[in-house]
Amino acid sequence: MIKRFVRHSVEDAGSSGSLNDLSFLLIIFFIVIAGFNVNKGFLLNLPSKEKPIVVNTEDIFKCSLMADGRLFLDGKELLITELAEKIEEKLKTWPNLTFLLSIDSECAYQNVVDVISTIRKCKVENFSFRMTEVQAE
Repeated sequence: MIKRFVRHSVEDAGSSGSLNDLSFLLIIFFIVIAGFNVNKGFLLNLPSKEKPIVVNTEDIFKCSLMADGRLFLDGKELLITELAEKIEEKLKTWPNLTFLLSIDSECAYQNVVDVISTIRKCKVENFSFRMTEVQAE
């Protein structure tokens, strides 16, 4: 008995490879042309180690943000719009105003963002915040 080797017709070996290359190129193309929405957040300049900033304690404007979003200044509750007015008044007399915000650790992030945004709109250059267990004053 004679055995014959039958050659099977080979499918185009390069067809699947070129399809993979094409799909890879399309993915790269769409990534490159896609517009990404990048949220930069708040850009805060940190003081350099070589030039520490000395802050006069009389120039500190202290404010507390509670867990429920209430804002207190000198023991009195106020709205964010009122905060902007108070900051602008103080900036006239204290141009080197430092705003210190004490934030309750349970406070919602959006409330913090709203206060920081208000501070930045008032063009306060010196800003400090701390996370604490703030008690209502």
